[in-house]
Amino acid sequence: SLAVNNTPHARDTQTKRMFSNSLVMFMDFDMYVLVTDRPKLAENYTEDTWLKLRDAVGAIQNSTSIKYNLEELYQAVENLCSYKVSPTLYKQLRQVCEDHVQAQIHQFREYPFESMNRCWQDHCRQTVSVVVDVLTLFTRLRDTGLELFRTHIVSDSAVQKRTVEGILEQIELERNGETVDRSLLRSLLGMLSDLQVYKDSFEERFLSETNRLYAAEGQRLMQERDVPEYLHHVSRRLEEENDRIVSYLDQSTQKPLISCVEKQLLGEHMTAILQKGLSTLLDENRVTELALLYQLFSKVKGGLPTLLQFWRDYIKSFGGEIVCTPEKDKDMVQDLLDFKDKMDNVAQSCFARNETFINAMKEAFEAFINKRPNKPAELIAKYVDSKLRAGNKEATEEELERILDKIMIIFRFIHGKDVFEAFYKKDLAKRLLVGKSASVDAEKSMLSKLKHECGAAFTSKLEGMFKDMELSKDIMIQFKQYMQNQSEPSNIELTVNILTMGYWPSYTPMEVHLPPEMVKLQEVFKLFYLGKHSGRKLQWQPTLGHAVLKAEFKEGKKEVQVSLFQTLVLLMFNEGEEFSIEEIRTATGIEEGELKRTLQSLACGKARVLNKNPRGKDVEDGDRFNFNNDFKHKLFRIKINQIQMKETVEEQVSTTERVFQDRQYQIDAAVVRIMKMRKTLSHNLLVSELYNQLKFPVKPGDLKKRIESLIDRDYMERDKETPNQYHYVA
Repeated sequence: SLAVNNTPHARDTQTKRMFSNSLVMFMDFDMYVLVTDRPKLAENYTEDTWLKLRDAVGAIQNSTSIKYNLEELYQAVENLCSYKVSPTLYKQLRQVCEDHVQAQIHQFREYPFESMNRCWQDHCRQTVSVVVDVLTLFTRLRDTGLELFRTHIVSDSAVQKRTVEGILEQIELERNGETVDRSLLRSLLGMLSDLQVYKDSFEERFLSETNRLYAAEGQRLMQERDVPEYLHHVSRRLEEENDRIVSYLDQSTQKPLISCVEKQLLGEHMTAILQKGLSTLLDENRVTELALLYQLFSKVKGGLPTLLQFWRDYIKSFGGEIVCTPEKDKDMVQDLLDFKDKMDNVAQSCFARNETFINAMKEAFEAFINKRPNKPAELIAKYVDSKLRAGNKEATEEELERILDKIMIIFRFIHGKDVFEAFYKKDLAKRLLVGKSASVDAEKSMLSKLKHECGAAFTSKLEGMFKDMELSKDIMIQFKQYMQNQSEPSNIELTVNILTMGYWPSYTPMEVHLPPEMVKLQEVFKLFYLGKHSGRKLQWQPTLGHAVLKAEFKEGKKEVQVSLFQTLVLLMFNEGEEFSIEEIRTATGIEEGELKRTLQSLACGKARVLNKNPRGKDVEDGDRFNFNNDFKHKLFRIKINQIQMKETVEEQVSTTERVFQDRQYQIDAAVVRIMKMRKTLSHNLLVSELYNQLKFPVKPGDLKKRIESLIDRDYMERDKETPNQYHYVA
């Protein structure tokens, strides 16, 4: 069925004339048959049907020749279709439409491409106004109109070229910042899509031009702009192209268009962007641009793996400079903590918490922090000591806990954890013995963290140190009760810490000359302790001792808190006014280097209770010392620290040597343990198992030396026929 839609557009004179002409042509063609030749149609129509058909033709003839009564016209056409004459009617209508379209083509070769849009709109109004309603045959009418327009107008090479070039020119103007008529572009591109020539006639050229434009733009802007500015430009371009798709391009163009922009502005310049700007962005903590960088690179094939590699290399380079620059040792740990916080923030805020990036960061930290064996572990232990030592008022308990948690993260990356343990144990011993620990809770919290990280074996000796201190307190309570029952109580108050040798650091035995009162009190304690614990041996450690002395100056009485060595030196001035360094050495028995440091702390530091002659910052042979009766200080109790600088260097060397010696013992034990279980093993397999069991870094040459040592000591032997194979010797 064919119906004319009764709308303003449908009432267009040209549309009605075109439609009515087709009906007149139909009547001219078949009128005679329908009206006069009744017998010829007898076989197809009944009398009643023939009469109705004749009336329908007459109605059409009247409506087309006299006036355009749409309702009558509609009813007449419906009647014709009902009597199976619609094919002829359709054929005549198609011919009229085709003649009309062909008559329009000349204007597109002479006038601007915008005239194509006017013609297209007229064509749609004239043909689409004819609405399909009754017979299936006429559903082809709209498709027929599109086909005719495509065949006779758009397929014309000159017209098509002019139209497409006009559209491309408008898009290029818009890309250059000018304002264009988007409704015109939307209409013309919709026309190409409706006519099914959008992809072949427009999209291929459009993508080619886009590729050319952005290839040139990418090359130019990479030279002219810095990376942050370039990234924002790329983001803006992608937003613009997505907006074009929404506004007037076909949705099918979205994927190839965006891929083209990403490839030319990002994919072709990934390495250059990262080489030029990643370090700067990370150094300056440009989180906004880093987030944009990650977002853009995630859109490009191979973008994230490339970014990941540069990110890993940056961390190794920056961190390696922190660790491997001795001049920065003083601030190494704090710099590492700050750097880790910064990289964590980048991974969380900018890289979308990507697990691959977080794992790469951990690997990079582990790689650079172990480039310099032992030193980071030593400095981390000293950093912990500085935070746990009394007098540290930098942080509250909650802040201290957070600092310790951060330190443990850095600690995990260290391979030589035994070095950390050795220095941590030495510093913990000082804090416990001299009462310098800021908080027992903080100490035990750190111990718990180490135990959780490294296991109970790692912290067993450290826990033993705390147990010794608690037991010592109980023993001293008993000793004070014991002293009260003595017939000759001492006027010196003695406090002794009983240390289990296996738990505490090794201290070099040093014999000094103690005053008789101290020696007597030591013997009293020895009798008391061995009376309770038979079979044990006490070894006094004068290097760890300290005392509080009462002194009188012109200003008045003071209390001086000093080490045992400082005590022995100061007590000499109860017997004389002035002594040479040689006389002091003979009287006290203190080793020469230790004595010079002791005298330097008493005569050259801030609290100078002794005068040195001649004056100077260092103590030399031949110097003489006398008591400084004019000493003044605002405090009643004054703590005089021992000079530690040279001692610290010696301690570092000795501690490192002890760690090395312990490692040799551990290697020997591991080799014997493996060989005892396997009985026979090749050199390569033995070394492989040793690497799996040992928890510290070791070189193949060191392992070979320990294996040779065990062979020399008859723990194992070489195979006589295969020298590279070993046998366990039971």
